[in-house]
Formats: sequence, C-alpha cells, structure tokens
Amino acid sequence: MMVRTRFAPSPTGYLHIGGARTALFSWAYARKHGGKFILRIEDTDQERSTQQSTQAILDGMAWLGLDYDEGPFYQMQRLERYHEVAEQLLRTGQAYYCYATKEELEEMRERQLAAGLKPRYDGRWRDSKQTPPVGVKPVIRFKNPLEGHVAFSDLIKGRIVVANSELDDLVLLRSDGIPTYNFSVVLDDLDMNISHVIRGDDHVNNTPRQINILRALNASLPEYAHVPMILGANGERLSKRHGAVSVMQYQEDGYLPDALINYLARLGWSHGDEEIFNREQLIEWFDLSAISRSPAKFNPEKLHWINQQYLKKTDSADLVELVMPFLEKDECLVAGGPNLQSIVDLLKERVNTIEELADAAVYFYRPLEPTDELRTQHLNAETKHLLTDLLEKFSHIEWTRESIHHEIKTAAKHHDVKLPKIAMPLRVMVTGEVHTPSIDAVLELLGREETLARMNTQLNSIPG
Repeated sequence: MMVRTRFAPSPTGYLHIGGARTALFSWAYARKHGGKFILRIEDTDQERSTQQSTQAILDGMAWLGLDYDEGPFYQMQRLERYHEVAEQLLRTGQAYYCYATKEELEEMRERQLAAGLKPRYDGRWRDSKQTPPVGVKPVIRFKNPLEGHVAFSDLIKGRIVVANSELDDLVLLRSDGIPTYNFSVVLDDLDMNISHVIRGDDHVNNTPRQINILRALNASLPEYAHVPMILGANGERLSKRHGAVSVMQYQEDGYLPDALINYLARLGWSHGDEEIFNREQLIEWFDLSAISRSPAKFNPEKLHWINQQYLKKTDSADLVELVMPFLEKDECLVAGGPNLQSIVDLLKERVNTIEELADAAVYFYRPLEPTDELRTQHLNAETKHLLTDLLEKFSHIEWTRESIHHEIKTAAKHHDVKLPKIAMPLRVMVTGEVHTPSIDAVLELLGREETLARMNTQLNSIPG
C-alpha cells in the first residue's frame, strides 16, 4: 500500500505554528515511506474563507519548503461529488431529510441543558412519517448506528473506543447544499486514497463519526494519528504573545525556514537527544510512534538558539541576500559602503536572527548618534585628549586590523591607561554603541576615511 498523507487547512486565517507542524509531520511521513503528500484547501466555510488566507497558506508552505505532490484541491470545486454521495445515502436509508428549524433546535438544546443532559440532536426526523413543513429547506442528516461502538487504534494515542449512543445524527449537507466538515473530509480522504490521516487531536471526537460514514459507504479505513496541541511556555493555550502568529511572520522576523522546520519537528517529536538535524535526517528518522502523547510547549528561546546554529552554518553570501531587505528597510545605503559579506562574516555568530544581524550591521552604513548617557560616560574632556592623539596616528598607518590594534594598544601604554579606557570611547564614538565585535575588526571594515570622519565629528562635539 502506498502511503498517502494530506494537509487540509481551512483558509479562514494564516498558516500558524500548529498547522505548520501538522503539515510537517504529514510531509515527513510521506517522504519517509516514499509516498505522496497532498494539499487540500477546506474552503466550505464561505463566510470566513478568503483568497488572502488561501494565499497566506500557500506562501507559508512554499517558504517552509513543504512541497506537495498533488493539489491544492478545493472543496468548493467538489460540491457535485458531495451531493452525489448524500443522495446515495438517502437511497440506501442511511441518511434522511431533517426539517427542524434553527429555533426548534435551540429550544431542544436549552431543554436538554436544563435537564442536565448533553446537548444533542434528538432524532425527531430520523424515522418520521409526518408531512414536511412548507417553506422549510431541510438538511440531510446521517443515520448514525444506535447501538455498538466505534473502535480504532490511533498511531499516537493508542486504542480509542466510543459508544455509538454517544454520537448523534450529524448533518451531512446543510440546507444551502454546502457539506459539513465531517462529511466533506470523509469523501475527500476516500477519493484521494489517503492512507494516513495525521491531524491535530482537536479532531479526535470527529473520528468516530467519520468512521461510521466510511463504513456506511463500505469503504476501507485510513490509519489515524492525532497530534497533541502546542501550548505556550506558560502551559496555557498558545497565544500571539507566545508564538501563535503567521508562519510568514517568522520570515519577517528574520528566521531561517530550515531552522523553523528543525524547531517544529522537535515540538513533540524526538530522535534520541538530537537537537540540530537537516531535512534529510528528519525524513530518515521520522516515525509517528516517537511523537509524544502530551502537549508540546512553545519555547521562543529554544527557537532563537536553533536559528542561531543555522545562521552560523549558513554561507555568508546567502545571508547577504537575506539581510539586504532589512538594511534597506532601515534606510541603509549598502551600495558603496563596506563589503556586506565581510560584515556578515564578522557578525553572524553574535546574533539569533537575520533581523538582529541587520540591526547589528546598521552602523557600518550610517552613523548612529550615542545616547546622552553614553556620551557623558565615554566622550568627555579626558577621552577627547586620548582620542585626538589616536586620530592623528590613524591618519598615517596601514589600514589593517593588526595595525589598528597596535596603535590603540600603543596609545593606551603611552597615556598610561588600560586598553578599554581608549577602546570603549572609540567604539561609542564610531558606532554609537558599546556592544560590537572587536573594535579593530570593526574599523578595518568601516574604512579609514569613514572612521576618521566620524571621529572628527564626535571630537568637535566634546567641550573643552
């Protein structure tokens, strides 16, 4: 049997972390077994589905590199098929028209709640002989078995058994002819020969209902694997503050797609103690049995760390292409400035994201003014004297890191001060910051002309 998995998001919002992880697990399982990965857009919620959301999902999948073999398929293009099967179930007596109005159903629900009962459809039209009311468009409901139970072996959660008496007669087609989730997903998975349904465990309660529909159609059942949800670091439902944002937001924040894939794979799945691994290793190692039954916790610091490891390993020439848009957004004129690849080489091991890399590179392309606090602490009459002498020496030396370092060290010795007493004011004067790589490396890349210009500007602003 060929493994065929699918990812089936609803285009009612962006592709978020939970959905991306589900897609990743489905993708990895198909790739591991030489199977097919299908993308299906479940767009039957006409009020909330948008083309913008659909595009956001497609963009997110493309950025993450989760390539699909078939699709995207759209449910709204398959309405004829849903109607065909609904009619089939009506003919075989496994479905029926229900004319209960919205008001009647609400009254029924309130009565059940008042009696301490679980709200559920009471089957009033299941075997009814009464004449259908005029002017009421019916829904089509499935005749769920009244006795027995549904049992299946979840590949993550283990054996699950649900009594049919716990399930009511669910709606297959709404009165406007649009299928419900539980009906359309069954036919989609059936028609697309899905062998393994890998999805979030918020769908566990839907599975027995879907199995009963498949049995009514004399269809074979797929394997089911329900992935536990992702919680915030505080153990509560994932919120925007804790990572529940669009996958594309991570691109905008400067994360690398391979790093995010690596991190998502480790959210609830593991292979020994391996923390950093590439896609090929993930495919080789991936197994549904290694997915934890407990919810995973989203840890932004861990994602930062993983992204940092990937930044270190990424070729600087590739990082140049990624960091350029961030610098341009920050009004930096890269053309004509220091070599960006050399700057990336210098900075990439000090940062966690592309955005941080760009922020750390800004002072190479435009002067940053020191804060008043830094100016008071480091740029005063005492340091003006030291830095004026150093400026004169810088005018004549060979502009290499070694020569720059030698002059700073010589100046400190000449004025009988410790090296930081000159290096730190120099750093603040030229970069506007206190945390940078070694100042000699910074100045070498910045260039003699720009360094001297910035030193002159700041020295002229110091009183005395």
